[in-house]
Amino acid sequence: MNPVPLLKSFVFRWPWFTAVLMGFFTGLSAAAFAGENPFHVMKIMVMAAAGTPYDLGMTLVYTTPLIFSGLSVAVAYRAGLFNIGAEGQLVLGGMAATIVALQIGGRFPEFSSSSSFGAMAIGMMVCGLAAALIGGLVGLMTGYLRARRGSHEVVTSIMLNFLAIALTSWLVLEKFHSVDTQNPETRPVGTAFKSIAFGGFDGAPVTIWFVSGIFSAVIVAIVFDQTLLGFRLRATGENSEAATFSGIDTGRQIMIAMALSGALAGLSGLGDVLGGAGRYRIGFSSDYGFTGIAVALLAGGRPLAVIASAFLFGALHKGALDLDFETDHVTRDLAMIIQGCVILFASARWFHRNKSS
Repeated sequence: MNPVPLLKSFVFRWPWFTAVLMGFFTGLSAAAFAGENPFHVMKIMVMAAAGTPYDLGMTLVYTTPLIFSGLSVAVAYRAGLFNIGAEGQLVLGGMAATIVALQIGGRFPEFSSSSSFGAMAIGMMVCGLAAALIGGLVGLMTGYLRARRGSHEVVTSIMLNFLAIALTSWLVLEKFHSVDTQNPETRPVGTAFKSIAFGGFDGAPVTIWFVSGIFSAVIVAIVFDQTLLGFRLRATGENSEAATFSGIDTGRQIMIAMALSGALAGLSGLGDVLGGAGRYRIGFSSDYGFTGIAVALLAGGRPLAVIASAFLFGALHKGALDLDFETDHVTRDLAMIIQGCVILFASARWFHRNKSS
């Protein structure tokens, strides 16, 4: 029996699995070349990512922002766009939520210090709306420049990243800096705005924002598959000329897609800002916005697949942390090698499909 057709069938039927498998194989081969036992390295990463309830909880903590940032890139991707500005939208969203929480806390201290379910639900929704609004406005700006002025969204979104990081740094250091610490962070938000960690994870700050990420993925999937808006966005992404000929205002769809993408990116940082830290800290993002690009590419732009892809990258991030202590020749940077290899194989698979079609 010729194994080649069977192998090809497996590769094209389960392309994402093949990309992950080849990415791990290449990364662990690099570990073996460096002088480490690849099976020992793999065991360390698996145990560090899910060996205890706390480890699993921290993996979910790292997964939470990647779900939102992956969805952000996926929405733009399905509309034929590439949002490189998720990192800037993320920090602006976190900053906006923090400012709103601090301002409301200053005006209504009794509400801010309340730990009742109603107050915390209102606080979460207000902060979420603020983060989504500012992220959406930045995304809309990028979409407008692309749709009405012809500026490429990759260039404008990259430039806006620098502006966003500079602006939030100035706000933290000059306007909302905490007087109780020398660290570059804001004053803590009130109790009503903090997200309570779920039980069962031994203190790991897994909060309602993780559930919100999953819920957002479901909503985005429904929008793309079941609504007229989703059809117009997909039509714009798949063939903008045909969409224009059929009466769809593709410029408007581009602005809508980038606004939705920015809104989702704006929510990416709330799990950390309102969950674990309870305040905005400069540099809190471990490049979640950029890693979201890899998450979306591996998921092929499918919203529900983004959840699994985000969990994989979250587990890689958490699992690689112990490599610095448990091995002699490799460090946590091995996770970056594996991530890069996974995306390389995933991108090659998409290139082959597009070329063959």
